[in-house]
Amino acid sequence: MSEKRPERRACPGEPLIRATDLTRILPGTVPVTLVHDIDLAIGEREFVAITGPSGSGKSSLLYLLGLLDLPTRGDVSIAGRSTTEMDDVERANVRLSTLGFVFQFHFLLPEFTALGNVMLPMKALRRTSEDLMRERAGSLLASLGLTDHASKRPDQLSGGQRQRVAVARALANDPPLILADEPTGSLDSKSSEQVFEILRELVSRDGKTVVAVTHDLGLSERMDRRIQLEDGRIVADNAHH
Repeated sequence: MSEKRPERRACPGEPLIRATDLTRILPGTVPVTLVHDIDLAIGEREFVAITGPSGSGKSSLLYLLGLLDLPTRGDVSIAGRSTTEMDDVERANVRLSTLGFVFQFHFLLPEFTALGNVMLPMKALRRTSEDLMRERAGSLLASLGLTDHASKRPDQLSGGQRQRVAVARALANDPPLILADEPTGSLDSKSSEQVFEILRELVSRDGKTVVAVTHDLGLSERMDRRIQLEDGRIVADNAHH
């Protein structure tokens, strides 16, 4: 097993996450290229939308950036550390300590309460006591207006509430980078707006970087930067002012 390296944040001027020549090809009789030769750098406190038509490689790119999938070639560096040569244990530690994930479907475990679900990433990282985990989980739920729902299980919550619990879970280990895959895709318009504003505040108030795949052009136009994909390639990278 490789020696555990200390976590570090990006240095000033250094991208928080960088993709270099990033390519993902599904092998088979007819290989399918999901992501093709992508070079990309995202800094601290950015609010980034990844857009494009269905099948353009949006989620595939996000999963590569989040170390949930491995590239066929190329590299992803996080806070200045290349992840290419990391073993599974190192990658898992980087995911737990540096990355937070929010998906279209909340993926909350049904047997745990909202509080218990938020505690799970902290228990996996094992950096603090049970009491402190519980305290932080409660604080995160309170910050998202969910204090009265902490003891409820997912099936007792609305869709918007479940997604807010998922955001709290993503923040459990205080990661600098939040990756979201269609985080408002399964919500009604009111809940969608609430989750969007939460993500915006994570950037403006808490100094996080948020990278979100979205098909909602109305939402992407309100984000600071929009990266558009077609056929697994970046065709536009625009900053909004």
